[in-house]
Amino acid sequence: MDRRTFLSITAGSAMALRAANARLPIRKAVLITMLPKDMPLSDGMNLAKDVGFEAIECQTVSDPKQAEAIKTAAANAGLRIHSVMNMAHWSYPLNASDPEIVEKGMEGMETSLRNAHLWGADTVLLVPAVVSPKFSYFEDAWTRSQQQIRKLLPLAEELKVIIAIEEVWNKFLVSPVDFARYVDQFKSPWVRAYLDVGNMVFYGYPQDWIRVMGKRIAKLHIKDFRYRNGQTEWVALREGDIDWIEVYRALADIGYRGTATLELDGGDAAYLREVSHRFDLILSGAKE
Repeated sequence: MDRRTFLSITAGSAMALRAANARLPIRKAVLITMLPKDMPLSDGMNLAKDVGFEAIECQTVSDPKQAEAIKTAAANAGLRIHSVMNMAHWSYPLNASDPEIVEKGMEGMETSLRNAHLWGADTVLLVPAVVSPKFSYFEDAWTRSQQQIRKLLPLAEELKVIIAIEEVWNKFLVSPVDFARYVDQFKSPWVRAYLDVGNMVFYGYPQDWIRVMGKRIAKLHIKDFRYRNGQTEWVALREGDIDWIEVYRALADIGYRGTATLELDGGDAAYLREVSHRFDLILSGAKE
């Protein structure tokens, strides 16, 4: 099959999805912190499965016994741990000027990669750098973080775990063009993008970012955002400023078939069932 034929088939599939408002072939996942805090982990995992989630995103765990307990609870519930959210990057950014801070950040990423391998996850989420008056956009954030991430690539390849870069409100990777360029410069299949559809709404449109990032996207975070009268806030799913129909169309256009994780506040069984239902409406292209 030549490239023209492949693109024609892909475009035709996207048009068919959009025309029929078919459910996108995307697996629904929940963030582990959304499970009820007063419920044993095993029960929380079972609840997530019962309300319609197929997978779960966990966070970095340094205690081997805790890591094994999480693995067992997910397996027993029939939930796949698909991704690990690295927890070291805020306290220990990879572009810090202090070598000890960078070392701790690297150790956190190595632990996250090994967690992912143990749990059968194929991705670790990484916020690569922070821009501030002390850290310039290019020389400090861009260049330093890339230098450190390249040191992690042999371990990522050995463990077969993708390092997925996420864009957040840290004044870095503030356009999809920059985001794509940053990922592409690694020239590695082990560095891709973890696109959060809510994180750019204050200054952009998620559908634009989805189309620019395209096949670079390894995973998605799903949440909603609203800006009113100079105030910003995270809001309930489908109650904010995101045009979910346009997001649906963009995901259909790029043929995304991976996993998307809800990143919302936690809650009880009724709450999780409701957000799971709203997630289904988004994936089905529902207008109301």
